[in-house]
Amino acid sequence: MNFNRRKFLQSTGTLVLGSAVLSGKAASYIIKHPVGLQLFTFFNIIDNDVKGTLTKVAAAGYSEIESAFSKKGGYYGMKPKEFKALANDLHLSWKSHHVLGAPFKLPAGAKMPTTPDGKPMVLPPMLNLQDNMQQLVDEAAEGGVKYLVCANTPTGTPEELKASIKVLNKTAEAATKAGLTFAYHNHDAEFKILSDGTIPYDLLLSETDPKHLKMELDLAWAVKAGKNPVDLFKQNPGRFPLWHLKDLDASRENIMPVGSGTIDFKPIFAAAETAGMRSFFVEHDMPKDAFASINSSIKYINKNLSV
Repeated sequence: MNFNRRKFLQSTGTLVLGSAVLSGKAASYIIKHPVGLQLFTFFNIIDNDVKGTLTKVAAAGYSEIESAFSKKGGYYGMKPKEFKALANDLHLSWKSHHVLGAPFKLPAGAKMPTTPDGKPMVLPPMLNLQDNMQQLVDEAAEGGVKYLVCANTPTGTPEELKASIKVLNKTAEAATKAGLTFAYHNHDAEFKILSDGTIPYDLLLSETDPKHLKMELDLAWAVKAGKNPVDLFKQNPGRFPLWHLKDLDASRENIMPVGSGTIDFKPIFAAAETAGMRSFFVEHDMPKDAFASINSSIKYINKNLSV
């Protein structure tokens, strides 16, 4: 939300309240929280037409965006300031950017996802915090985003977890110096018990400084792991300024548009203040029809969820 829009909304709210007082009626008005979108939802198609994709995102009603990886490299083939200017022209607030914590590699036994034509996805070389931390921090700061987020990092063994926490703490310090807020985005793997009996997410919370490293809770991945997001918020109040919204079917195996699956988002949103939520981003990993998915999600959110 830019300053002018915020000022307008505040002024409008004051007028509504004043009118209600003068008429002797109770005032009731709600300013809805901006709805954000994680652009990984369009990973397979956005690079073909970045401006066209973002234009449709804005037209669907989204006002905040979180960028991710691009097959073109960089910020969808652009420099940070170029992408910022494009987003601004489309009245989209670019809030956050995702980066890798370590060099990308597929998990043992996993296969590369396929593109719509059935061919294995081909990824460009991607920078990561382990090897390119300062460059990634500097670029995000240049782009003017508020948040830099580690999208994932190795946590499958005690040794990997220890190394990842070291990288995260180092990045958090650099991000703070650059005026950014650093955060960590989870999948379900971080909640699985390791060989030494530890749970990675517990250590990610306890062995990093809450003043410098926040959490972007992917609600669906947490639910898939058997966790209640509200419990996490209560145990770590104020540490979850960012959320990811996606839904899951009854099997908890298939991702669905928000509101079309089995997750009850209402009690989660009711705990937004406890979480410290500032922005949330709809995300749908590799959907068959990304535009249909984001339109379905925002219709549900606008009708059923408010903060």
